[in-house]
Amino acid sequence: MPTTRGSGYLKRANTERLHEIFNQYASQEKNGERFMTASDFVRSYLGLYTDADYNPDSVNLLAGIVDTSKDGLISFAEFQAFEGLLCVPDALYKTAFQLFDTNGNGMVAFDEFVEVMRKTVLHQKMPFNMDSSFVKLYFGKDKKRLISYAEFSQFLHDFHEEYAMEAFKKFDKNGAGFISALDFQDIMLSIKSHLLTKDVRDNLIAAVNAGQSGRKVSFPYFMAFNSLLNNMELIKRIYLNATNGHRYQEVTKEEFLYSAQMMSQITPLEVDILFHLCDLLHQTGPTEDDEADSRLGKIIYNDLVAITPEQYFKQITKRVAEIKAVSSPDERGIIVQMLESGYRFVLGSIGGAVGATTVYPIDLVKTRMQNQRAGSFIGELMYRNSFDCFKKVIRHEGFFGLYRGLMPQLMGVAPEKAIKLTVNDFVRDKFMDKNGNLPLYGEIISGGCAGASQVIFTNPLEIVKIRLQVAGEIAGGSKVKAWTVVKELGLFGLYKGARACFLRDIPFSAIYFPMYANTKVRLADEGGYNTPLSLLASGAIAGVPAAALVTPADVIKTRLQVIAREGQTTYTGLLDCARKIYKEEGARAFWKGATVTYFALVDCTRGGSTLLHLSTLFPPSYDPAIYLSLECSDRHLNLVSLSSHMNYCKDCLLLILEDLDLPGQNKRCLRWELQRKFDQQTRII
Repeated sequence: MPTTRGSGYLKRANTERLHEIFNQYASQEKNGERFMTASDFVRSYLGLYTDADYNPDSVNLLAGIVDTSKDGLISFAEFQAFEGLLCVPDALYKTAFQLFDTNGNGMVAFDEFVEVMRKTVLHQKMPFNMDSSFVKLYFGKDKKRLISYAEFSQFLHDFHEEYAMEAFKKFDKNGAGFISALDFQDIMLSIKSHLLTKDVRDNLIAAVNAGQSGRKVSFPYFMAFNSLLNNMELIKRIYLNATNGHRYQEVTKEEFLYSAQMMSQITPLEVDILFHLCDLLHQTGPTEDDEADSRLGKIIYNDLVAITPEQYFKQITKRVAEIKAVSSPDERGIIVQMLESGYRFVLGSIGGAVGATTVYPIDLVKTRMQNQRAGSFIGELMYRNSFDCFKKVIRHEGFFGLYRGLMPQLMGVAPEKAIKLTVNDFVRDKFMDKNGNLPLYGEIISGGCAGASQVIFTNPLEIVKIRLQVAGEIAGGSKVKAWTVVKELGLFGLYKGARACFLRDIPFSAIYFPMYANTKVRLADEGGYNTPLSLLASGAIAGVPAAALVTPADVIKTRLQVIAREGQTTYTGLLDCARKIYKEEGARAFWKGATVTYFALVDCTRGGSTLLHLSTLFPPSYDPAIYLSLECSDRHLNLVSLSSHMNYCKDCLLLILEDLDLPGQNKRCLRWELQRKFDQQTRII
């Protein structure tokens, strides 16, 4: 499993598994050692340049990234070193450095830089001026200076900006400081394609028409457009600062400019371009709105996401809600949908079962405390407090007495959580507008509906569980079994106390779900990601007040569902029970077991963290069926780790495939072939 020592760190892949892949494609043997050729690595392993008329220079250039000895063969040590390279935070720049370091001496010379650049389609289409002052500043006036890795990383960063300005000067033949909209599009697609999302790419010309008069692009507009796309993460921070972390709040240009005052890097022209782009997306893009006119001049966080370029380094840990079995919903056949649903159901069951088992002793103590009658004519109290109850259960019934009645709880946790979460999401969708905004009353109603829906499973299991939990209080009594309780109660008897169950579960969920959702947003990081600790805290913060308010209903439900012993008060219904408890035991009786309930709520939020951990340990693949044949978790850990490395490798080589654009195959085809091959290889380990 990938570890998160910090952003960009990954756990190394297992050596044996890596060796298996290497040997599968290594076609050369020398002195008893196997080697990959350039063709083995690029054409066979990566699946690139498979045509008969492929460009051998491009193949050798790509293989040279791994072949650090530059002897034309790739050893396993070099292959493993490359895998290790992909685990470091600056893998992108180091991979590019090894591409340009053609002689493997650890430095990049001017001749090496020119040799690689002249093999790219981009240079053939828009030649870069190798005698420019920019080149001389880095390689010296005589171009004999060697560049180290650290210097090369800065050179490569600045080279992108310089190349774009060189292209602008080329198209600005008259030196007027203007180029046509088509020339602007050509530059962006050729040199700055890594900054363009699909939505921005589709609206390049429209953005120019909206932001520049006369269908011409000025140099300031050109620079501001590129600066905006380079600083989209900063733009997101400005938006979140303006909305106090709310991602669905509309922000006007004036509000955004006010929030941007602390960031001198963002200019008013960049803000103008941002709002022009967002207005276009409201009309044609992913944030399209039937009432687009009403949203002109306003943005929400989703608009920024649609504009933000894809990051090379992605967080490996994903929120379980974002995990998909396939890359596109259109690819999800009925089998994949069933496997995906089954996967989520199993994870929900495991997470719920872990949480239920952890807190079950607390739940048993709570039930016995709530059932204890405190009237003056009842007799001596069995338990002085919750801790005394816990000690006496251990003393008289043993450790496993704390888990009496656990099985019905485990049987019901999966369907209960499934229906509750499904109904909550379904009703939330009905109240959510097209911008993703959900009013508070919609969150409350959604939670209430979820709580009501779970009673169909909760009440029968609760009554069986409660009767088993209190059965151990009678010394020498006959052993009570779950099936015996079910037969005695019958179908309708299983729903005894259902009104009290509704009274408990509806308010609880109506309070818990909105508080959990909003607290989770507040505790998320700038990228919207929640750590397991933040999920734990969100569950505790939401659960404590929700449980406190419904404790009286829980006490009433417990009293209605247990069998009254001889001499104890019996109840005919919800109101009768509430009246008699108040009359005989006072108002404090309605809060019995509240303290242990709070501990249980804080503890049971581990179920959410457990679910997140499991979703990371066993993520669904593009082909979920492969997980049916996995033999052990260690094997799966290696698969996940290597899958992450392959994705990193894809991201690192994007610099070559998109920015440098090696000849021999369409660059978009290269990118998707690379992704497809890596996905395939991680599935066959």
